[in-house]
Amino acid sequence: MKLTLTSVTVPLPMVACEEGNLTRAAQREGIAPSAVSKRLHDLEETLRVTLFQRLPNGMALTVAGESLLHHAPTTLLKIEKIAIELHDHACGIRGHVRMLANLSAIVEFLPDDLPGFFATSGLVRLDLQERPSAEVVRGIEENSAEIGICSADVGTRGLERYHYRRDRLVVVVPVGHPLSDLDQINFTDTLDFDHVGLFATSSIYLRSQCSAQQVGKAMRLRVHVPGFDAVCRMVHAGMGVGLIPDRAFEVLTEGMDLAAVPLRDDWADRELVIVVRNIAGLSVTSRLMFDHLRASCPSSQADDDGLSR
Repeated sequence: MKLTLTSVTVPLPMVACEEGNLTRAAQREGIAPSAVSKRLHDLEETLRVTLFQRLPNGMALTVAGESLLHHAPTTLLKIEKIAIELHDHACGIRGHVRMLANLSAIVEFLPDDLPGFFATSGLVRLDLQERPSAEVVRGIEENSAEIGICSADVGTRGLERYHYRRDRLVVVVPVGHPLSDLDQINFTDTLDFDHVGLFATSSIYLRSQCSAQQVGKAMRLRVHVPGFDAVCRMVHAGMGVGLIPDRAFEVLTEGMDLAAVPLRDDWADRELVIVVRNIAGLSVTSRLMFDHLRASCPSSQADDDGLSR
């Protein structure tokens, strides 16, 4: 494999497989065919398996070669991340934090919480990825990140979970809509109107679907959209009503003629939690981030011991 400090090129077995011919693979990599042949031979000797069948008109992967090809992209990505982190350390970056968070956390709370961390922690790099709550849990379990923030109503299995924030869902409607002057509303009373829904795996959409099914009704879903801002824009365009958290409504709807009607339903009151595999096993930098996020929680909402199970 050929590595640079910040990127990883395709390894020779993958190139040879894609080209199906040593000569074309050599031309693509800019080296002699004999060098390609020797490198592949050396790799097979090291692994003690045959990766390719040499055919009269080219070459084909063996079962062992297919296994290598299956794992190569993930392995290369991990190597690239290692190279990037080592480069950052050489440039003075003191640590990395890998975090997964659902859309609510990223839109509503992290923009307020993160600047304080970076103001006090110096040169730290944050790798933050947005995922649905269930995928946040899976990512932490699979060690894709050390810290996750997700909805408390998803199963977190063996992970440790700690209170982070609360929000409440509201129905977003255009000003002048028949629902816009209500102080509160039951979700089932919105089912006679068209809906703009979040993506199908979001916890908000799944909750709303479950609520509709419990009363034997179907949501009149006109469109799925990927985020809260898209919900607001679609509602503003007259495509239907939508569900988003109250804090997201405050952040995203300035200048729009939209109204927010709080839901009465118990499930509309939501808790977000921080999940980790083991707090004692966090890296130093990730533990600093974890402590900062916990300290950002309003004291009136935080559990006495911080642990929510």
